[in-house]
Amino acid sequence: MSRNAVAITGLGVLSPIGMSVSELEQSIITTRSGIGLVDVPPLHKRFPAGVIERSFAESFPPLERPFLDRCQQMAIIAADQAIADAAFDDFRDKGLRAGLHYGNVNGGVSTAQSWYQQMFLAGKQASRPFSAMAIMGNAGAAQISIRHGIRGPVITHASACGSSGIAIAEAARAIADGHLDVAIAGGAEAPLTASLIGVFDGTRALSKPDPEDPSRSCKPFSSNRTGLVLGEGAAFMMLESEPHASARGAKIWGYVAGRGIASDAHHIGMPAQEGQELALREALRDAGMTASDIGYINAHATATGGGDAIEARAIRSVFGDSADAPRVSSTKGVHGHLLGAASALEAVITVIAMNTSVLPATANLDHIDAQCALRHIPCRALSEQPVRAALSFSCGFGGTNVALVFSRYLPLN
Repeated sequence: MSRNAVAITGLGVLSPIGMSVSELEQSIITTRSGIGLVDVPPLHKRFPAGVIERSFAESFPPLERPFLDRCQQMAIIAADQAIADAAFDDFRDKGLRAGLHYGNVNGGVSTAQSWYQQMFLAGKQASRPFSAMAIMGNAGAAQISIRHGIRGPVITHASACGSSGIAIAEAARAIADGHLDVAIAGGAEAPLTASLIGVFDGTRALSKPDPEDPSRSCKPFSSNRTGLVLGEGAAFMMLESEPHASARGAKIWGYVAGRGIASDAHHIGMPAQEGQELALREALRDAGMTASDIGYINAHATATGGGDAIEARAIRSVFGDSADAPRVSSTKGVHGHLLGAASALEAVITVIAMNTSVLPATANLDHIDAQCALRHIPCRALSEQPVRAALSFSCGFGGTNVALVFSRYLPLN
């Protein structure tokens, strides 16, 4: 059975290192950090985080704001960017042939925290009207579908750090198998609240602020890494079958060539190499490629002690460690870990890298951990590095791993 090639015709992003695709591209070139210290009352200490220094409330009419947590506001705006970039907004005419896949873990955590404060500190017995709609995990997807008339499958994925990557994978699969013609896929997360940061601080997985420069607090693959740094944002792709995109003369950024989703079945909080390898190998198989076809890997690497080393072993096992192995970097060193939106942001970065021939660096990688030996891109991006195919990899709590293979040109298989 022949399958449709899946074209990427639009990109949209709000992130700590760029509020548009063009801004994101410039930050990749310069390895600009969007990490700084944040206050999250009532917690007393400051935390490094990837922050977007902007409120989005004024972008929405006053009557809509009670329904919209910051997370949904960012989801709507980033999805609008991707739709506008694709020059396509005819979802209503597509009926069940248009869909939306969305990745999110924490819903509207800011709205939820506000209700907790009202209940426990002010003695309120019921929340404000519409709070339920603002805290739902699927609210971002629902709001986007309402605005654009998307009547086909509108599905939210909540598989920890792989959520939005799985959203892209499943949207692409539906198009490849002929169930959809067009889909919006991505995710959003707004986790910079005391209730959420305090939970991660309790896991002892958060990075300490760098004493000399807080913007350098996240150090993936480094022997000096001290933990992950949380970030906020949203990222989306507009996906279409290649015949649909070509028929309307759409600009094409590249193709979703392969998808691999596999589980560790090992431990709720500790990754396992075997599950990661399975996801990587399945993505290559689905793309009809071999390891030598991949020129760049955007790694999950969160800068945790065990996680980075396990992932590096999985990548070496699949791609080898020779001088011909793909270049590898983790961009979390500049934007932090966006949890449910991390995979989509890093997928967008990977597609931009293919289009610009600029491979992003792993920031702050002055001292590579010997356990994490790979063909790293330390500290500075590499320009004039054309790649025909690249891979974005994400691994989540609970053991769900997702690998996405992107190709610059129409896949041959």
